[in-house]
Amino acid sequence: MSLTLPSNVTIDAQHIWCQLFDSAKRFETARPALFLDRDGVIVEEVHYLHKVDDVALIDGAAAVIAQANADNRPVIIVTNQAGIARDMFGWEEFNAVQERMLDLLAQEGAFVDAVYACPHHKVGKAPYNHPDHEARKPNPGMLTRAMQVIDVICEQSWIVGDKAGDLQAGRAAGLCGGVHVLTGHGGDDGEAERAKGIATKDFYIKSVKSIKDLFG
Repeated sequence: MSLTLPSNVTIDAQHIWCQLFDSAKRFETARPALFLDRDGVIVEEVHYLHKVDDVALIDGAAAVIAQANADNRPVIIVTNQAGIARDMFGWEEFNAVQERMLDLLAQEGAFVDAVYACPHHKVGKAPYNHPDHEARKPNPGMLTRAMQVIDVICEQSWIVGDKAGDLQAGRAAGLCGGVHVLTGHGGDDGEAERAKGIATKDFYIKSVKSIKDLFG
């Protein structure tokens, strides 16, 4: 069965979902960007989220994204989707969940400019059973793909995630810092400590309860 994708989506040679919205065309010069993990940051963590009825925005997520929109800051989602590698769902389900999330954001006046999703995992079904794919966080491949199409000032850009691996990806991509949230997996044993350990003199770490505290 052939896969029907939205017109603004490509799945590249490495099987990475690359989606660029028309809003991204407004960035004619380099801008600081806001990179966001999805599950546990924008939407409530659900084990391998793939049902539209399970999509629920985290309180304050839309307001933060809307503020970034107003600041003319690209908002780019970078999400690991190992459920695809594990054959728990496919791109159709991923897209349906995403469209529901985007609709909920739009209802609160917020939008994203690009979405990148990596289906690879060391335990999975071919062709996604990769031991350490360059696009799967903590590797930076999704971020670097975004930077090839949106002119980003890395030294002024941040990533928000509920896992240390999200922040590691930001550091590897040359961003200036990462924000660890306690929502999603952020409150798991040792996760906050691992996130703090990623900090260097060139990569700052900030810890907050949830994304709603990002600009607080």
